[in-house]
Amino acid sequence: MMAADQTVDGVPPSLSAKVVGSFAYLTVRDRLPTILTKVIDTIHRNKNKFFEEYGEEGIQAEKQTIGLLSKMRNELQTDKPVLALTDTLQDAEYWNQYLQKQQKLQGDEESVSWFKSPWLYVECYMYRRVQEALWLNPPISDYDVFNEGKTQSFFESQQAMMALCTYLEGINKNMEDLSKNQLLEHFNKLLQVSLWGNKCDLSISAGQDNSQKTSPIDSLNSLQPFILVNDSNMVWSTLISAQRPGQSEKTTAVRVDIVLDNAGFELFTDLVLADFLVSSGLAHEVHFHGKSIPWFVSDVTANDFQWTIQQTMAANHKWMSKNGVQWKSHLKEGVWFYHDHRFWTQPHEFCDMAMDAPDLYATLQGADLLLFKGDLNYRKLTGDRDWDYTVGFSTALQGFGPAPLCSLRTLKANVQVGLQPGQGEKLGSQDPDWMTSGKYAVIQFYGSKSEQKD
Repeated sequence: MMAADQTVDGVPPSLSAKVVGSFAYLTVRDRLPTILTKVIDTIHRNKNKFFEEYGEEGIQAEKQTIGLLSKMRNELQTDKPVLALTDTLQDAEYWNQYLQKQQKLQGDEESVSWFKSPWLYVECYMYRRVQEALWLNPPISDYDVFNEGKTQSFFESQQAMMALCTYLEGINKNMEDLSKNQLLEHFNKLLQVSLWGNKCDLSISAGQDNSQKTSPIDSLNSLQPFILVNDSNMVWSTLISAQRPGQSEKTTAVRVDIVLDNAGFELFTDLVLADFLVSSGLAHEVHFHGKSIPWFVSDVTANDFQWTIQQTMAANHKWMSKNGVQWKSHLKEGVWFYHDHRFWTQPHEFCDMAMDAPDLYATLQGADLLLFKGDLNYRKLTGDRDWDYTVGFSTALQGFGPAPLCSLRTLKANVQVGLQPGQGEKLGSQDPDWMTSGKYAVIQFYGSKSEQKD
């Protein structure tokens, strides 16, 4: 791993595109401009739709949005300084304060540029600038430029979804008769399905088709050797020990929060896991956290969440539509909840949350278990820094820990902690792309001090 600057107070530097040849550099140089080009193309292809809906105003909005996005692409490719946002969205002020903080840290405005700044910051900033370009051009300001890819991913994964629903139906039908060990076995399988569902990430493939076409349950055994850290037993123990007796005969409600990543097949695997947690009694409430704006090509927004449940209800498959009806009822009856918060679409590492979004931190403290899905959440959990592979997960969290938490992540960026001595080096010699290919994964847990394991 290559560092951009020196380690300060034991905390290594942020990964950055200033290290030529690094994954951050290649992402900023190649992948981000490709994603922007696709966004521009999507808007252009929908010109007629905008005209039909909004007339001449729609055509003007399309032109001006493309103009702003092309300008940003040029700024990115020529390593220009990061600019303040000019829109009136409620988080613009937070972004501009963050920029000022970066400028203060670097000592001047020129140094806060696309290639010289932390990779996490500029990548998040790019998606926020896409939103700005749309917001400044009503009537198309609510248009989700990533919607087509997300819906395509959902429809192309139908076979895998049906297989998963059939599996879930089999469990639910026999739930009363399952032993604790059988329950644990199903829990581990569905946790791993949710883990590997994260392979279907459209931002890492720059929007290329990455859908799931085989039965996920059948693939689990062959994927087992690629899980580098597997703390699923600690996740299970956390859920079991949360089943505490309440004041009355009823137990106090156990709550699991899932911080979502991708729409499409991955979201579906998260919903199946949540269904199982509730039907098995391992949890009584599940809170889902999504994004308030379209984000990182395939991330879940409130629209994606509702749309997925509607599509599941409408599916031409007995168990799939049955699940959709059940999920809608969970939402209606206050068993499931969907939330979004501006913090999830800002560039902060999660160790800043208690200070910068105390309301969100307090919300998460209400959970018995937090599941963080995917690569971007892992980068934010660990600060997207140049940690040694063997540094403990708890160290990399830098004090973040509102509740026991687990990262379910397939590796798509070159940050990884909590490995055994020599494990990372061995992987590097066998497979040079091990950190970025999405082929390897972790189920990495951090609990309270008493159950902590690095």
